[in-house]
Amino acid sequence: MAAAPLTCLIVDDSPEFLEAARQLLADDGVIVVGFAATSDQALDKTLALRPDVALVDIELGAESGFDVAQRLAGLPHGGPPVVLISAESGTELAELVDASGALGFVSKTELSGDAIRKLL
Repeated sequence: MAAAPLTCLIVDDSPEFLEAARQLLADDGVIVVGFAATSDQALDKTLALRPDVALVDIELGAESGFDVAQRLAGLPHGGPPVVLISAESGTELAELVDASGALGFVSKTELSGDAIRKLL
């Protein structure tokens, strides 16, 4: 029996990336239930959609993905697990990712359903 599809919210300010990621993840059995471009949108969408996981870009224009991760963790019931994503490589960001309370980090070039499931 196949595992239940994983649902995710993507928090990123790049429409091009959002569409590419949605398609890529759908092919891997991950359903993107929503998108957000700001921390406020991320909180609203998380409460409304209750995704299994939130993918949060570290560089969100004027905001930081690390701040978004902390705000999501502060939600009632702790919010969904957060996976930070970035075009940067994770090695430079490892300490910040560890300190953020996020589940882990996936480079945008390595994003896949399997990469997310490994962290979960």
